[in-house]
Amino acid sequence: MMKKASKNNNNIDTQIRGAIHSFSQTEIESLRRKLLQWYDVNKRDLPWRNIKGEDTNHKAYAVWVSEIMCQQTQVATVIDYYNKWMKKWPTLESLSKASLEEVREVWAGLGYYSRGQRLFEGACKVQNELDGQIPGTAEQLRKELPGVGRYTAGAIASISFSEATGVVDGNVIRVLSRLRMIGADFTTQNVMTAIWDLANAIVDPDRPGDFNQSMMELGATVCHPKSPQCPSCPVQSHCRAIQQMDQLTRDLATKLTKSNGQSLPEEKDIVDIECAADGCSLCMDGPVDANLGVMNYPRKPKKKPLKQQVIAVCIVERETNDEEEYLIVQRPDTGLLAGMWEFPSIEIAEETSRQKSRNKMDSYLKDTLNMTLKNVKDRKHIIQFVHMFSHIHQTYELETMKVEEEEEEDVSDKSQESEDIPHHQWVSRSAFEGQAVSAGMRKAFDAYNGKTIKKKSGKKSKKSEIEDENAPKQRKLDSYFTKKEEKTSRCK
Repeated sequence: MMKKASKNNNNIDTQIRGAIHSFSQTEIESLRRKLLQWYDVNKRDLPWRNIKGEDTNHKAYAVWVSEIMCQQTQVATVIDYYNKWMKKWPTLESLSKASLEEVREVWAGLGYYSRGQRLFEGACKVQNELDGQIPGTAEQLRKELPGVGRYTAGAIASISFSEATGVVDGNVIRVLSRLRMIGADFTTQNVMTAIWDLANAIVDPDRPGDFNQSMMELGATVCHPKSPQCPSCPVQSHCRAIQQMDQLTRDLATKLTKSNGQSLPEEKDIVDIECAADGCSLCMDGPVDANLGVMNYPRKPKKKPLKQQVIAVCIVERETNDEEEYLIVQRPDTGLLAGMWEFPSIEIAEETSRQKSRNKMDSYLKDTLNMTLKNVKDRKHIIQFVHMFSHIHQTYELETMKVEEEEEEDVSDKSQESEDIPHHQWVSRSAFEGQAVSAGMRKAFDAYNGKTIKKKSGKKSKKSEIEDENAPKQRKLDSYFTKKEEKTSRCK
């Protein structure tokens, strides 16, 4: 029976939690033992788990890098980026001596680009203001380091400094919601507070880092969102969601048996999974779907419709000294894809004709980038494709343009003369590959070079849907405070 949380003017429902949603001390001890035993045998071999030496500060740096990279991004994707990053900047001190432009170049393609900037800013602060020592507690990490929220702070503190503090990411939310049958909207403050309380209550005081990683590992490899491997779960005996599904099965069997006039078998050791609290704010609002099984938990909130945008993109090419060069423009220091390089791009209204789109692009190239367009050799529309962000659905209309070198050799960067003029430059093909360019623009360049773009389904089409690296893999828990940074800034 699912109970709907009562509401009144005093919001008292936020204080009501049924005991069924918590763990007893006996359960906690069993949970710790079983999870750590399972983790020791089944944990994945990941580079940030193999940090040699006893230097906790260096370990904290490695964990910090890995945790920031893993936010919103699959581990399989992160591994190569992590190895490349640590090879280039093996220590926090070496990162603090880099430039923001270098950081953006290494981060390019990983998505959510402000993460790299926050990591760089944090390294600069630790090196210049904290004597090179990363704070050793979750509280101090959140206080001192930009871009480090409650989850990241807990991960660094527990894994690197053995602080007995819990962590909550998307995997942990899913595991705890199923273990304790938490069916209320997990995006609400009350439910998140309850989940954090559970995470802090069950963390193993002797091996907090390993325990927290075991919880996240369980969610990533066994307790999947859509295909949970319940028979392989080391803590299935503690899972209220499984117990609830078993009860539903028994109830159905009872009804069928009674309808056939048969006697019921004696039931033993049946776990009572009814929540006794009236107006419990953690219970599911409404009935469970027996067909979903444990996937009833966690209950996801309704998704907001994605913002729709149409972006006209023009790859402008010129030949100089027998080498092709391309015009690229740097995005503003704040906002989406801050500081990244792109081909000339403008947002246009939906259903804009190709001719009107071309006229708007001409105006942008002439008025903003100082191009003449007096001698365009070749110009054509080559492809339309979809590029997905977590909150934006972009349709790219891609065209190409070839221009004479002598007509455009005066396209100089005048961004220092006015804030309305973006930083821009001509780059060779090899130089383009080394620039901090977003995945969407790299896909556009692939299309320009004749590479066929694949749909998500695996079918190939000229009119394609491209999966962006920004597509969310788990719920975002840390937020970032954007700070304006000089384009070539280094630690002061």
